[in-house]
Amino acid sequence: MSRLTSPVIETHLQPATPINSWVHRFAVLTAAATLGLIGLGGLVTSHGVGMSVPDWPNTYGYNMFFFPFSKWVGGIFYEHSHRLFASAVGLLTTVLALWFYGRNARRFLKIAGALLAIAGLVVGAGLSGHRDDGLVLGLTGMVALGSGFVWPRCEPSPKWLRRLGVVAFFGVVLQGVLGGLRVVLFKDQIGIFHATLAQLFFVLICALALFTSRWWQNWGGRAAGSPSHDWLVPAPLLPRLFAISSLLILAQLILGATMRHQHAGLAIPDFPMAYGRLWPALDPASVAGYNQHRMEVVAVNPITAAQIVLQMVHRLFALAILAAVAFCLWRARRELGRVHPLSKAASIWLALILIQALLGAATIWSNKAADVATLHVMTGAVSLALGTLLTIVAYRLATAEASEKQPAVFSQAAISFGTRPAPATGLE
Repeated sequence: MSRLTSPVIETHLQPATPINSWVHRFAVLTAAATLGLIGLGGLVTSHGVGMSVPDWPNTYGYNMFFFPFSKWVGGIFYEHSHRLFASAVGLLTTVLALWFYGRNARRFLKIAGALLAIAGLVVGAGLSGHRDDGLVLGLTGMVALGSGFVWPRCEPSPKWLRRLGVVAFFGVVLQGVLGGLRVVLFKDQIGIFHATLAQLFFVLICALALFTSRWWQNWGGRAAGSPSHDWLVPAPLLPRLFAISSLLILAQLILGATMRHQHAGLAIPDFPMAYGRLWPALDPASVAGYNQHRMEVVAVNPITAAQIVLQMVHRLFALAILAAVAFCLWRARRELGRVHPLSKAASIWLALILIQALLGAATIWSNKAADVATLHVMTGAVSLALGTLLTIVAYRLATAEASEKQPAVFSQAAISFGTRPAPATGLE
């Protein structure tokens, strides 16, 4: 594909300063750890052991980092492991956010580390029964203080990327607080927000991994001379289709979280039928019969007509998502061809949706087996992240092409008149 190019455009689309490749690797590691955390959270919910540890931030009165391993039994094992893994993800996110500030983070680490170390001494020596808490604070402060002297001296990342890192940091803090409030206040509604934020946080970390990649830094892989310089560019409709399909997946994940946190088991025990019908009867007598059968067979909590409708809506959304992603793949292949990276990624996306649907059916057929239900949750998270990344890349390619053409045409017109474009004065 031939293009009119302008040196101004090439300079504008390159990042101000190259991002350290290790930052990208660390972002990928953080994303993988976040997916693992979502899996652990799914196991906690699927096993129904979210309240096996009734206090927070402590664990049965212990500082959670000093909870005896001998007491990690039953549901406590899943819930306590989830808390510790969440702390690890929080640490990774904090390091990633600071890394975006490069050498400028050194001073912050030294000051924050000194303050935390002093706070640890005060808490450990001045508050009885909080010696372990003071020790954790003190050790954290000493590590931060020491890190301030050996922190990488790389240049700071672009401002927009630093801001996204700060958003990620506060997102993981909010996620931890919501998880704690779910335990302290014993509110299932908070669990729904907790699960939804987990999905959004995972998407954000995956986006950070994309933004720090070499591909993204090289103007979306379209810099002159790069292998993908001659990629076909999607029409504006395709990015919108990717976005709409991703939003459908997000809505579906929220529906799933709502069903899981009702703790009523399967509202509909059969699939593809629903109580032997395409649409189950919802009159009071039928619902009473469903509950009588549930108590006799699986001895779980009673359900309501609203819960049955919610699961039916979940099934209908699954069909809508399957159709939407299949249409995205068809459109991408029609516009860009089968070998285009967006088309290949869309094929993977459709495969994930099919696997997700199969896991949803297997969850019902296995009477909500914890491992199957957890894989269902994790596949949903990966599907949402992939759809979001496809949307970002498609928009990037489309908008880059538009921004390239307009100034380039202007440059050619200026040359044809034998003049040069006037510099911008900021007074137009």
